Amino acid sequence: MKVVENEYVTLRHIQDKNYLYHTVHKPVDEAAFKASLDKGVALMGQHRIQKWLSDDRLNGPLSQDFSAWAIEDWIPRAIKAGWKYWANVVPVEIEAAGTLTPFMDVLHSMGLRMMVFSKLEDAQDWLLKQ
Repeated sequence: MKVVENEYVTLRHIQDKNYLYHTVHKPVDEAAFKASLDKGVALMGQHRIQKWLSDDRLNGPLSQDFSAWAIEDWIPRAIKAGWKYWANVVPVEIEAAGTLTPFMDVLHSMGLRMMVFSKLEDAQDWLLKQ
């Protein structure tokens, strides 16, 4: 079921497996992206969703303000709503550079298990096994 769809991102609730799945279509407008992420948090609470699959392969860099909002506001709300597992498909360059490793440590300390992938199928397989 599509929950959000615009030129930047599509957010779906995969109901039969009860996880959220967003696909970024091009570097996002941060306000539109925040709105879709907030909608996901609301769904987590309503449907007891614990898993999120992010296909961010076509996204660009996010601002420091956006990253701060995500860490200080959105992620704590999502975890409180039940979020436990995040499979993130990133551009190969980002994965190779290991730029998400410190971020992953912070999330783990907050109770969220995150894995980074370069292939969507691998991310889906991992997420469904959790």
